[in-house]
Amino acid sequence: MFNNSSKILFITIMIIGTLITVTSNSWLGAWMGLEINLLSFIPLLSDNNNLMSTEASLKYFLTQVLASTVLLFSSILLMLKNNMNNEINESFTSMIIMSALLLKSGAAPFHFWFPNMMEGLTWMNALMLMTWQKIAPLMLISYLNIKYLLLISVILSVIIGAIGGLNQTSLRKLMAFSSINHLGWMLSSLMISESIWLIYFFFYSFLSFVLTFMFNIFKLFHLNQLFSWFVNSKILKFTLFMNFLSLGGLPPFLGFLPKWLVIQQLTLCNQYFMLTLMMVSTLITLFFYLRICYSAFMMNYFENNWIMKMNMNSINYNMYMIMTFFSIFGLFLISLFYFMF
Repeated sequence: MFNNSSKILFITIMIIGTLITVTSNSWLGAWMGLEINLLSFIPLLSDNNNLMSTEASLKYFLTQVLASTVLLFSSILLMLKNNMNNEINESFTSMIIMSALLLKSGAAPFHFWFPNMMEGLTWMNALMLMTWQKIAPLMLISYLNIKYLLLISVILSVIIGAIGGLNQTSLRKLMAFSSINHLGWMLSSLMISESIWLIYFFFYSFLSFVLTFMFNIFKLFHLNQLFSWFVNSKILKFTLFMNFLSLGGLPPFLGFLPKWLVIQQLTLCNQYFMLTLMMVSTLITLFFYLRICYSAFMMNYFENNWIMKMNMNSINYNMYMIMTFFSIFGLFLISLFYFMF
């Protein structure tokens, strides 16, 4: 990934851009941080050897610029209202800001650019898009208090994230729809408290990293590659699909813990309708993860006659195994610590 110094420079500027947004105390400052973040992320996306990534970077640029323009326009409207005493409805401008931020983060109903763009990225860029690029817009959404728009977005995100992933064979699109579904959960946790959102975000980032780390090493981009690749290492195959189930949020694994917290807090807030929809949609995502796992575990697919060479060095293998251990047994360990202390 870090094959030259310019990449390190752009990643540093990207991190600084997000930090500017998170720490700014005005909408203009937040907008500026988002722009710095955008302009440093685009060179990371575009790759000279790959036309798809250039196309993806252009798509990303256009959608983010549209969102930034709307954000800047609405923050100017807010400024006019505060300084010039203009008769502008504040909830209206806040709604415009919210929709611009939802477009930036790729939440439904503004999600259409996200899966198409993911298809053209390398795994490390996709990971950055799914995790780091969500921080700034979500932090800004937490400053706004428009429950009904957020509610609509949460419901649409979880439903679209569940149904969109049903017939996907591309792993990147599968991860993209999974990300939209998780984004719905994150937005619902933002409605309750920021600390629960941070916990959810941390666990989601960790589980996404474990999967993309593996996909990146073996250059896996489609489901049929998963089935025929790990013929001579059944442990790797088993752990990989366990991580899939953990990301889906199956109870004994670590991925269930943040969902558990959100479910508990939503029941305390009497948000039963939204909670039911979210849980049903998660069941749908678990259905297609389990379907993939069944086809892998029950061996009803063709294995290649030749043996693929596993080019995974011992450091990567050990690192992956440690992360997988936490991904599978994390919930048990955290429960033990909780009851012991």
